[in-house]
Amino acid sequence: MRKTIFKLLLVLGLCLAGFGTTLPVQAKSTPFWQRPSEKKAYPNVKKHPKLWVLVSKKTERTYLVDNGKILYTMLSSTGSKGENQTPSGTFEIQAERGDFFYNQSSGEGAKYWVSWKDHGIYLFHSVPTDQDGNFITKEANQLGKKANSHGCIRLSVADAKWFYQNIQTGTKVVISNSGNIEHLVKNYS
Repeated sequence: MRKTIFKLLLVLGLCLAGFGTTLPVQAKSTPFWQRPSEKKAYPNVKKHPKLWVLVSKKTERTYLVDNGKILYTMLSSTGSKGENQTPSGTFEIQAERGDFFYNQSSGEGAKYWVSWKDHGIYLFHSVPTDQDGNFITKEANQLGKKANSHGCIRLSVADAKWFYQNIQTGTKVVISNSGNIEHLVKNYS
């Protein structure tokens, strides 16, 4: 009898603790703006020494290109019109980079930043964060859908981290208003 009561109490205790319940457990899905943009591996930059970066402000995408071929496509958001517009032209990755910044005047920061113009002014970086490094979900949910940065190029958290760790200083960056990606890849390769 004691063994039976002990077993019942043990089962009851486990159920109250959330173990052994028959209710389905819903796994929280990682938001798209935290994941890599594609389901394939990022390119190995050592195997692509002529890799360059193409940003289309029209498609809100960033393309990693080598030898006339798109290797990887990243969701991105560029700057909107006016003083927040992302400059168009040919640039190169500069030496400045870091794992976090916060801009008091805009009230936003970001993780995994890499400079491409004006030595720390125009950057590739993650979706925006608050001053404590917490992602701003409302802004992050616009990634790849809308130009809403202050002139920088926003990437998903995973893409920004890979970019920060792998894209070399001196890598060519082409930023265009065009959505004719095939033409751009051909002309700049």
